[in-house]
Amino acid sequence: MIDVESLVKEFHRPKRFDGPFGGVRTLLTRQHETTRAVDGVTFSIDEGELIGYLGSNGAGKSTTIKMLSGILVPTSGTVTVAGLVPWEQRERNALQIGVVFGQRTQLWWDLPLGHSLKLIGKLYRMDAARYSRNVDRLVDLLGLEEFLDRPVRQLSLGQRMRGDLAAAMLYEPRVLYLDEPTVGLDVVAKERTRQFVEEVNRESGTTIMLTTHDLADVERLCKRIIFIAQGSVLYDGPVADLKRRYAPYRQLEITLAPDSGIDGGDPVQLDVPGAEIVAQDAARVVIRFDPELVAVPDLISAVIASHPVSDISIVEPDLEGVVRQIVEHGGMPT
Repeated sequence: MIDVESLVKEFHRPKRFDGPFGGVRTLLTRQHETTRAVDGVTFSIDEGELIGYLGSNGAGKSTTIKMLSGILVPTSGTVTVAGLVPWEQRERNALQIGVVFGQRTQLWWDLPLGHSLKLIGKLYRMDAARYSRNVDRLVDLLGLEEFLDRPVRQLSLGQRMRGDLAAAMLYEPRVLYLDEPTVGLDVVAKERTRQFVEEVNRESGTTIMLTTHDLADVERLCKRIIFIAQGSVLYDGPVADLKRRYAPYRQLEITLAPDSGIDGGDPVQLDVPGAEIVAQDAARVVIRFDPELVAVPDLISAVIASHPVSDISIVEPDLEGVVRQIVEHGGMPT
């Protein structure tokens, strides 16, 4: 559905010169500074996939989305979306994609939400029966009925975002780009947005590309992620594989029984290759282990053989922690 090959986007601006009042620009110079926002990005997305497109601020995520949607023309490289080159066939491409930018709206600010949806239906040449069917479905899925007659400028952020999602999916696009769709939303609004994205991907087979800083969105929705940094792809694959590569350890957290003996100076002893105690007190022991080297039942048996236990839990690494490590280390592990 989406094929990207060696995609590059550079931005040029007049060079700034130091002066007595700080950096200044001049219209008289021909010197320019070049910033490469996207640097040789390559990936393919199959029809019906829901992928997370991740990276820190300035990594090139939004720039990539704008090229895929035809808003920007790349400096070099190739892109096809359902067989079309987005910036060369803008109108045909627009008919098959939906786009939601979390900080911008495609709705008419002073019109009621319902009127905005009617205008979008006309722009996308929907017949009356198809429009009515789709509006009814989206109103039900997104809970829009209570504010359909309210001007967009009077909507809360969460309500406006639900309206934008309805506008993007009204004409049944084959591809949906979501750029920070849950930014600034409360817990309830985030959950409703996630449920909607799951629904349209599962029921309609819509191909969805999600960029977000909320990694709970990615863990909930995406099986595959593409991670970029400084405009280049660092990782493309399953979320689980990324965790295995960059956070191979798990934690076993054990709550000791009151009669464990720790208060009496008898700390938990552990002699299991591939596992180590990283914290312990009178009530709790935390063991870090490599699941490739240690079987969990063997690890638990080694602990309970010498100390009574009241509770046991295994803590998996979260995606947020993995991404933080990648950013802090400046790249993927070797």
